[in-house]
Amino acid sequence: MNAQLKELAARIESLSATPPASPLPPDAKAAVEELLAALEAGEVRAATRHEGGEWRAVPWVKRGILLGFRAGSMIDMSPRAAGAASSFAFFDKDTYPPRQLALADGVRVVPGGSMIRRGAYVAPGVVCMPPMYINVGAHVGAGTMIDSHALVGSCAQVGARVHLSAAAQLGGVLEPVNASPVVIEDDVVIGGNCGVYEGTVVRHRAVIGAGVVLTRGTPVYDLPRETIIRSDGTRPLVIPEGAVVVPGARAVKSGWGEREHISLQTPVIVKYRDDKTDAATALESWLR
Repeated sequence: MNAQLKELAARIESLSATPPASPLPPDAKAAVEELLAALEAGEVRAATRHEGGEWRAVPWVKRGILLGFRAGSMIDMSPRAAGAASSFAFFDKDTYPPRQLALADGVRVVPGGSMIRRGAYVAPGVVCMPPMYINVGAHVGAGTMIDSHALVGSCAQVGARVHLSAAAQLGGVLEPVNASPVVIEDDVVIGGNCGVYEGTVVRHRAVIGAGVVLTRGTPVYDLPRETIIRSDGTRPLVIPEGAVVVPGARAVKSGWGEREHISLQTPVIVKYRDDKTDAATALESWLR
C-alpha cells in the first residue's frame, strides 16, 4: 500500500472513531469519496488473498464504506425527464449514487434495469445482463458474466472469467468489519438460483450447480474424497478447487424425522472438474 493510501486509511480510522452522538468532521465526505474512487480503480479491495490462499477482510476499507452511510445525506435520486413526474422514486444517501460508467471502461451493460453502485470495481470485459445489481465494495474481475437477476453483494469478491448465472445471489458482508465477504475465485461457474452467503469461499474452477445454497452452517459432502467439508469458528466454508457441487439430501437418522423418512437439503461434491465438465460449462464467447 502506497503512502497516499496509508494516509487515507489512517484518516478513515480516525473519522470512524468519532462518537455516534458527535458530528463528523468536515473532511469526512472527502475521505469517503477518495476511498470510493480507489475501490472503483481497483487500488484497494475489501478483502485480499494471503499466503496459503486465505482471504481476509480489510477492516479500514469496510469502515470507510460504513462511514459513507453515516456521512451521507438523503436525497431524491429519482429519474426525471424534462421536469415530468417519474413513476419510479428512489431515495438514498448522496454518497452512494449509481456508478457512472463510460464507453472507455469496457464494461458491457445491456439495457434493462441493471445497476452498479458507487464504490464497486468492475473490470473491462465484464458483461452485465438486465436486471442485475453490483453493490458497493464489490470487486468483479475481467471477462466475468453477471446474468439476469443476479446479485453481487456488498464487498463480495468475484474473480476473472466467472459465470454468475441467472438469479444467483452472492451475499454481502459489511459488518462486522473483520468478517470476510463472499469470495468467488477465477473461472468459477455459479449456476442459476444459487445462493452463496456468510463469507463462503469458492475456489478456482469450481462449478456450483443450479439451486445449491452455501452458508457457514452448511455441511458439504465430498463423495470422491469421502469427507465432509464444514466451516469452523474462524474459518469459512471453503469449496475446493475444481469441485463440482450439486444439490443433495441427507436422511434424518433419529426420532420422528427418521420415522417419517425426512431428508435435509445439503450440497454434494459429485466429482472434480475434468475436460468433459469444461466442455459443458464453456462460456459462449460469441455472446461477448
